[in-house]
Amino acid sequence: MEKLPIKTVVEGLLTLQQTGESATLLGIGPMSRNCVQATLELSMEDNYPVMFIASRNQVDADELGGGYVNGWNQFTFSQAVKEVAEEIGYDNMYYLCRDHGGPWQRDKERNDHLPTEEAMELGKKSYVADIEAGFDLLMIDPTKDPFEVGKVIPLETVLERTVELIEFCETERKARQLPEIGYEVGTEETNGGLTSTETYETFIVRLKEELEKRDLPLPTFIVGQTGTLTRKTEQVGTFNFKNASDLAEMAKKYGVGLKEHNGDYLDDVTLLEHIPSQITATNVAPQYGTEETRAYLKLATVEQKLKSYGLIDNISKTRETLLIHAIKSERWRKWMVGEQKDLTVDQILDMQDDKLQAEILDIAGHYTFNDAEVKEEIEKMYANLKAHNIDGQRYVVDHIKRPIREYSECYNLKGVTSRIIKAVK
Repeated sequence: MEKLPIKTVVEGLLTLQQTGESATLLGIGPMSRNCVQATLELSMEDNYPVMFIASRNQVDADELGGGYVNGWNQFTFSQAVKEVAEEIGYDNMYYLCRDHGGPWQRDKERNDHLPTEEAMELGKKSYVADIEAGFDLLMIDPTKDPFEVGKVIPLETVLERTVELIEFCETERKARQLPEIGYEVGTEETNGGLTSTETYETFIVRLKEELEKRDLPLPTFIVGQTGTLTRKTEQVGTFNFKNASDLAEMAKKYGVGLKEHNGDYLDDVTLLEHIPSQITATNVAPQYGTEETRAYLKLATVEQKLKSYGLIDNISKTRETLLIHAIKSERWRKWMVGEQKDLTVDQILDMQDDKLQAEILDIAGHYTFNDAEVKEEIEKMYANLKAHNIDGQRYVVDHIKRPIREYSECYNLKGVTSRIIKAVK
């Protein structure tokens, strides 16, 4: 199947909104190769396009520190998705997308309080690798500024940096004679609040003016806060239908789609509200990493039972290894609330608090999937289970597919590729 540009897909969805046949696209965090496989299988089975949204912490250039997901840089990530697609005979449309690209978007850059000029330079280097690796959509996000902690970054600053980065990316793309790409922009960090319609329209109008002055393309998506917020492994925000609907309507006036972030762990009622509110796309990431961790723990429980039945002698240490590596990763801190996020690794390892440790494993297990010891134990577990006709890897992929399917059903995604192609002809 010939792949349409991402902007054309969004235009098709906006057209379909007039007939009630539209859908809300899924932007899926590529938390592992298994997650990529689960995503592509469902996309092909139910005939809908899908976006892989990679943050700079997950996938980035080796010289900038690489990514925690399989150690992928932009090129090895692109190649891995292509390989999985070929393995399963994929025949639909997938898009490689940069989520939260730009200055200070790697945790280390922000924690080191890099000067603005240096942070912008590193963000640009990352974008060049994105462009050369064939990414379809770049999120331009200059809203994480370590010198403005606790403050809303002035709109003019966000605008200025956004335009500078889009102009840079377009210059680099054209210099390489590469096809057009889409851009995603936003006015502020998604923190569970609501984007005011006034701020949203001011941003769109001012951005449109500045981009047209420089003969630069309008964005494909504009991020708006709809009230969603992920903490630990829960959705702790409150979806605001009216705000979402108003933002979507405003974005559509300018031919742009509303993109929602922090869409993890939403219930079916909220998911079903997305179609009438006309949200064009939702990003979901940590939920799928957590689901994969849970799948491994269930398999480890089966392995333990087989040992108790006298069928296995030497079982793996999958759970213990995942737990220790998850705690030591310290990546759970960004998802925790209150005093827990300030606990030291030694405190957690020593306190024997089974509930807290289990919570940390649930939150941060997926950050460790590429650790050599973790991979070794999982492979040992797979071998033990295979000896008794259980395909562990297949189970993990199917386990990840469950929540993706729940979203795709509520988001009216089944068959939307065909509807989009018809709408844009």
